[in-house]
Amino acid sequence: MSSNLQRTARRTHSFTESVIREMTRVAREHNAVNLAQGFPDFPAPELLKEAAAAAVRADINQYAITWGAPNLRHALANKYRERYGMDVDTETEITITCGGTEAMAAVMLAVVDPGEEVIVMEPFYENYGPDAVLCEAQPVFLTLEAPEYRIEKAMLEEVVSSKTRAIVINTPNNPTGRVFDREEMQAIADICIEHDILAITDEIYEHIYYEGEHTPLATFEGMRERTITISGLSKTFSVTGWRIGTIIAPQHLSVAIRKVHDFLTVGAPAPLQEACAVGLNELGSDYYTEMVSGYKARGEVLVKALQEAGFKCQQPQGAYYILADFSDLSDEDSMTFGRRLTVEGGVAPVPGGSFFSDPARGHSLARFVFCKQVETLREAGERLSAFAARG
Repeated sequence: MSSNLQRTARRTHSFTESVIREMTRVAREHNAVNLAQGFPDFPAPELLKEAAAAAVRADINQYAITWGAPNLRHALANKYRERYGMDVDTETEITITCGGTEAMAAVMLAVVDPGEEVIVMEPFYENYGPDAVLCEAQPVFLTLEAPEYRIEKAMLEEVVSSKTRAIVINTPNNPTGRVFDREEMQAIADICIEHDILAITDEIYEHIYYEGEHTPLATFEGMRERTITISGLSKTFSVTGWRIGTIIAPQHLSVAIRKVHDFLTVGAPAPLQEACAVGLNELGSDYYTEMVSGYKARGEVLVKALQEAGFKCQQPQGAYYILADFSDLSDEDSMTFGRRLTVEGGVAPVPGGSFFSDPARGHSLARFVFCKQVETLREAGERLSAFAARG
């Protein structure tokens, strides 16, 4: 085969496939408890499943409007108004995507030019850097120090340059479990306004927090016109495979975002959009309260199991991840340890190095998810204890 046929685009050379999805494959190969990838192993709400089936039976099987089914856009506008006091135009400011992953890629491709810079705080969810690279932009990483993982305005000032186009903010945070407080969010807002920078927020875990509050950055003074809010229904309704992501952005940005979204995927699954609209409209406050209390209880089970097995960790403030330190168990790097724990211990984490631009910063860390049945987590706990006992 000629070298020209073997050549691939340079933009793909600086990042790897998803380590999270890779660990899921390793878990399946070795029959390990998968605490690597953030998908539940319990059912979605019955109301949602019935609504999806009803939509299919009603022959809602063709393309929806590219930027989203009207029922879902109206349900989202109602949610943002009632929960956050945000007035969102259903016709010009909402775009429904194939999951939050497509949402982030579409946003970056729509608003970031080659040669510009995007500030990404680490530890980070693994998509942000590659998305910037696909735009031929430069991700600029700001390391938040353990165990607080706190944002300080002075730290942000140091990484802002004349090329900075956007800051990516993920709260509640994956993988740290932090819920950034109002002081931290105000610091971001101040920087964005002072330097004329966009904010791209990943709020996919907006309803899953145990401490503090979740306040969209778009609601801060001066931020509505410069904030792109990404979220979705995957985590809220336990339907990660449905791929229903959402983007709220001012009209002048939505025009470009919708063009990119159109040529990436055309649109999200039509019947599943209708089902998510039903969920937003009909699942009341009790659903959200019970969901959060259930996740908090699951988190407590896994934190206890990890600590008893020799990991250092604490209960997260939000989302459903625990970033644990295994340095008392092994001096291996995170990838070696993570694979060994999966193969020999029967529990699959995500190696902590995958959440840092320099994997050495996550040398002794592993991320575990607890969006699983309590029985699954207890089984994982037994395996972790046995693994630790063997040394």
